[in-house]
Amino acid sequence: MLTLFIQLMIFSKTLIHWYSNNKRNLPWRETKDPYFIWLSEIILQQTQVKQGLPYYEDFVNEFPSVFHLAKAEESEVLKLWQGLGYYSRARNLHATAKMVVNDFDGVFPNNYKGLLKLKGVGDYTASAIASICFNEAAAVVDGNVYRVLSRYFGIDTAINSSKGSKAFKLLAQELIDEKNPAEFNQAIMEFGATQCKPKNPYCNICPFNDSCIAFNKNLISELPVKIKSAKAKKKYFNFLVFISKDEKTIIEKREGKGIWQNLYQFPLIETEKYVDTKSFKPLVEEHDLLKGISFELTPYNDDPIVHKLSHQHLYTKFWIINTDSLLIDGISISEIHNYPVPILIGDFIETFIF
Repeated sequence: MLTLFIQLMIFSKTLIHWYSNNKRNLPWRETKDPYFIWLSEIILQQTQVKQGLPYYEDFVNEFPSVFHLAKAEESEVLKLWQGLGYYSRARNLHATAKMVVNDFDGVFPNNYKGLLKLKGVGDYTASAIASICFNEAAAVVDGNVYRVLSRYFGIDTAINSSKGSKAFKLLAQELIDEKNPAEFNQAIMEFGATQCKPKNPYCNICPFNDSCIAFNKNLISELPVKIKSAKAKKKYFNFLVFISKDEKTIIEKREGKGIWQNLYQFPLIETEKYVDTKSFKPLVEEHDLLKGISFELTPYNDDPIVHKLSHQHLYTKFWIINTDSLLIDGISISEIHNYPVPILIGDFIETFIF
């Protein structure tokens, strides 16, 4: 038992020493304000630092406090979030800001259990905020932490299983430096992100290479273990890009639950398979927006654009529809950049010359 205790203690001290010499200079590490820590953690979920950093800076500039964020329109938040994906994070971010302002007078809960009550805040985010801002010894467990612990201790329990999540959380909690939980949590996340990387980790210069089980048993590529998820479904999206002579187009707000909830898109026709112009035109002619009017149909892309999401792959075609006038009130093409749209549509708007 003593040997294990000493091993855990040495691991923690070595890790924190490595962090003090190797940590990146990031803006959220210069503050303990829970608003900025929370903001950074939500943005960095499912997102690498190099991609998330510009978004963090934009949000801080646009919404310098939780009060500013709470007052914003959801469309403003979604527009600023555009390109990060997983848009439920943005909606939860906005809802939580309102909750903090309305229910807590703008003050974030100052402990792990209280933070868990906030919308969109789970174990990892609550642990990060509690440790960094309030010095609570709550261990973080994210993808980086799973990787470091599974490799160092040679654990082959699946990280996305109930048994695995509990075991790794318990181990991380045993390892955490209770006197310096903020430094430890940031150190192990940084170590996983920059040193013990998913591919091509820097094992030869790793401070743990003499005691890392995965390195010494040649298991680096096999750990961590993850249960394979179900095969992604294929969907076939056909977006109708209207262009009228008076330079107007049509976009629609997506209602109901879904990954793109409350974002805007061009009118959509979903088909069961890839379609060419000959087979697609009859479907277009039956669309409510085109019944009884003349139009010219042209495919923007011959081959479908494949947009891969975690649970589905979208095979997408954009169809240009030139017509004299629209059956409903559209928007000026010059205003289209003002609307929050999925990155798939945003990329099309950026490249297509109306």
